[in-house]
Amino acid sequence: MKTFKRILFWVLIIFALIQFIPTDKVNRPVDHKVNFADVQRTPQKINELIKGACYDCHSDETIYPGYAYVAPISWSVKSHINEGREHLNFSIWGTYNQDLKKSMLERSVQAIENKTMPMPGYIVYHKKANLSEAERMLLVQYFEEILKSKTY
Repeated sequence: MKTFKRILFWVLIIFALIQFIPTDKVNRPVDHKVNFADVQRTPQKINELIKGACYDCHSDETIYPGYAYVAPISWSVKSHINEGREHLNFSIWGTYNQDLKKSMLERSVQAIENKTMPMPGYIVYHKKANLSEAERMLLVQYFEEILKSKTY
């Protein structure tokens, strides 16, 4: 029992200390000249779906939930956000070249249809991201419309 208490003590000390290792949660300012919703003149309903299901990981408008402030969970959350922004960042849409935009839209359609996005683990804690089949179809149709019109 003495060993258990000693281990527990050190685990708690380490847990407390890692809270002082910061993760950057500051969002860059959004330039509306290059932001997806503004560039594409996205309809309000579509914009709400994208913001609710995609923007936390795929934009510079991330809203960090309470658990994202507790290490080591905060490290994982920040890593997922960084990775998401690397694949697609709606906030800098206008800075991408045409081929990249096309590829991102095509991959977005696939991910939505295959239900790999939003990530299942994300949906558990973010109810807005739990898209119905109709909402998924609406997003797919919108992205395909952009692809067909080549106005990306």
